[in-house]
Amino acid sequence: MSAVNPYMPPRAQVADVLDPASEYQPVKIFSWRGRIGRLRYLAYSVAGYFAMILAAALIGAVVGVVGANPAIVSVGTMIAVVPYLVFMWMLLIQRSHDMDWSGWSTLLIFVPFAALIWVFKSGSERENGYGLPPPPNTWGVRVLAFVFPVIMVIGILAAVAIPAYQQYTIRAKAAQVR
Repeated sequence: MSAVNPYMPPRAQVADVLDPASEYQPVKIFSWRGRIGRLRYLAYSVAGYFAMILAAALIGAVVGVVGANPAIVSVGTMIAVVPYLVFMWMLLIQRSHDMDWSGWSTLLIFVPFAALIWVFKSGSERENGYGLPPPPNTWGVRVLAFVFPVIMVIGILAAVAIPAYQQYTIRAKAAQVR
């Protein structure tokens, strides 16, 4: 009797397409391909914002020390803003890919309040048309992502408090003159 069952499906000696050890796709920060999750999107947005502010401040300080025209300072800060906008657009495309949307859906960012979709909508938990899921968030990503709401609250408070304080000082000076 033969040990081979003639009714078994055929078997081939091939490696699997996906390596079982790599269940997550690597994060590519400076690429429009791949996927990133919500917290990583917020964390990298905050990190990119801080880097842009630092670059703009350094360019402004160098131009100020040189004593150039103030118009050159605004051109210098635009030099720092353009790479930031490109970086943010790449992050937005990757975030769209995580939700299994096309990169063209990022054009919805120009619709008011549509940007909240990228922050609140969860991504695909399994592999989608744009690759494997992103890796789990590290503590650094979590801390940096939770800095984002703190910056928003401080910005809103400053936007309300600074003009109110300026009006208060004007009234106080006017009262002292009388």
